[in-house]
Order: sequence, then structure tokens, then C-alpha cells
Amino acid sequence: MANLVCNHCAQTFPLDYPHWRCTCGSMLDIAWTPAFDPAAVSGRKPTLWRYREALPIAGEASVVSFDEGMTPLVPVNFGGVSVLVKQDQLFSTGSYKDRGATVLISHLKALGVQRVVEDSSGNAGCAIAAYCARAGIACTIYAPADTASGKLAQIREYGATLVKVPGSREDTARAVLKAAEDTYYASHSWNPFFFQGTKTFAYEVCEQLGWQAPDSVVLPVGNGTLLLGAYIGFTDLVQAGVISRLPRLIGVQAAACAPLYTAFQERREAHVKAASGHTLAEGVAIADPIRGRQILQAVRHTGGQMLTVTECEIAASLASMGKQGFYIEPTSAATTAGVSKYLASLAERELVVSVLTGHGLKSAGKMAV
Repeated sequence: MANLVCNHCAQTFPLDYPHWRCTCGSMLDIAWTPAFDPAAVSGRKPTLWRYREALPIAGEASVVSFDEGMTPLVPVNFGGVSVLVKQDQLFSTGSYKDRGATVLISHLKALGVQRVVEDSSGNAGCAIAAYCARAGIACTIYAPADTASGKLAQIREYGATLVKVPGSREDTARAVLKAAEDTYYASHSWNPFFFQGTKTFAYEVCEQLGWQAPDSVVLPVGNGTLLLGAYIGFTDLVQAGVISRLPRLIGVQAAACAPLYTAFQERREAHVKAASGHTLAEGVAIADPIRGRQILQAVRHTGGQMLTVTECEIAASLASMGKQGFYIEPTSAATTAGVSKYLASLAERELVVSVLTGHGLKSAGKMAV
């Protein structure tokens, strides 16, 4: 039976519990065993909703979708080494965050939620705003005042109310928590239904590889929405007997803001809030990730590792990817820079998968020379 369960006090709630956190104030996770049948999936429409039985949404009428998913998995050259890269920058709003938004907003539609708030450095706000527009749910997005202007314009075009918060990403998080005292918080980091969407990244990768797992997967880590989602997805497939092992999860942070890298290197179970320096990779500049402990556990459980990349490495990777025809935002280039660093550490070849997380048009103003 599926339930929400508090990851602090272990209190359980039904899936239709109309709150975004436990009564003790801690985060909720979803405890359930999804159905998964590759034979049933194969003939369906090429969207992430082809995995319908593995997504915890009650009733087809509540599904809010732009036919997102099944993004191309293409070979990309990294210093003479070919790596398979998912083009999640091709989603409707220009980033992988659509994976989480389609499932979360479908859940909120089923609950009858009429109004939400969310905080974001850009991409999650764009995704939540777009899916709320499609669902007819009123939406207010809180974003740092220095967020890329293209992302802020995109949020406004979806009809969302935009609140620009002066100061750090953490100041924005505090502002939205105040607003969430009387409005549902459609958070991409707090709400477990968002991760039920991002887990489809793992499903698609394995299906595109002929229902095999790669050796390792290199992913960005800010709030960990993609890495934790991938961990859930690969774990689902192992438990269903579809794949035999978990791939190593390699998390990438910007050196200017790397609390989880530091905790991993120091073998600590939890991170310490980091000093947040300026970085091109604004999407992963999270000084105090709310699910930091879970991210560290996931990386360690898979035998993975955490890496950091410098601003020079991010800029160089951004230019390199452009010369191969991929126009990506700087945060996405942090991940591709991490791929190069990871490959340099390998003693032997392995099947590596990574992702392009956001389209360059979202940050064109900041990237213009």
C-alpha cells in the first residue's frame, strides 16, 4: 500500500494527505512499490507517462501533461571519449524540471488545490508556472532578484505572479516558507511527488539502453532533484527485476558553492551550510540543500562520488559543447565539465550517461558577450 512517510518521525499519511510536510515539520517521502512491466510499456506513446503504473497519480483525468519525456539519448564527444547524454534541455519549458512538474501538478489537480507558491532560481519556477497554467491553478513564484532575466520573463508569460527577492537563494527560500504558511507549497525540493517525476529519467535511460543500466551516471547537484529522482528510479527497476544493479551516481557541484562535496570528502553524514560564492551555475548554487543527507546517502549507496568544477572549467565546457552544436545554459555546462573530470579519473572505459539540464536560451542575456 502506498503512503507518505515522514523521514524524521516515521509518521505515515495517505497519498491524498493535503499538506506538503509532516505535522512535525519534517519532509515527507513516498513509500510504495510501483508496478513495472517493460513489455506493457514498449507499445505506448513516447512520453514519460508511458510508465503510468509506476507514477502515483490517481485517475487519468487529473494528469497534466505536454506529452513530455523520452528525450533523445545521444553520443557526445568528451576529449575523444563518447558519452551518452540525455537532451533534457528539449522539454517544453527548456529544462528537466518538467519531469517533476508534470507529476506534482497532476497530484495537486487531483487534490483540488487552487493556489500554490514555489521558490526557484529559475528552471523549477518556469516548470511549475507552466504546468499550473495548463491545470488552471493560480501560482506565485519567488525567485532571487538576480535570476537570469530570460527565466523571469518566461515565468511571467505563463501568467504566474513573480516575486523577486533581494539577497541570496536562501533568502528566497525563507520568503516562500513564510508564504507557505497559508498556501500550498509546490516545492521541487520538499514535495516527494516532484521526485516521482524526475525518477523517469532513470526509466528512460534504461529503456533506451535495451533495459540495461549504465555503469555510471553524472548528474548536477543543487537541491538534488534529478540525482535523487534517478536514484529512486534505478532502485525501482532493480526491485522490479528489470535491471540487476544500480549505476554509480556521480554528483557535480560548482566549487563556489559545494556543501555536499565537502561533506562527502570529509565522510560526514550531513552537510554544513556553505558560503555561497558567485558562480555561472546559478541552478546548483544551493548553500543548504534541504535533502542533503539523502543525497549523500544515495551517492554512497551506489558507490558513487561527488565532484566540483571551477568557473573556468564551466566556461570551457560551455564553449566546447557549443562547438558541438549544443546550446546549453551555464548550469548545464557545470555537469558536462563534471563529465570531463570524471572521465579523467577512470582507469578503464565504462558506459557513462549524463544529461543536458537546461537550454541556453534561458540564460542568453547572461551569456551574451
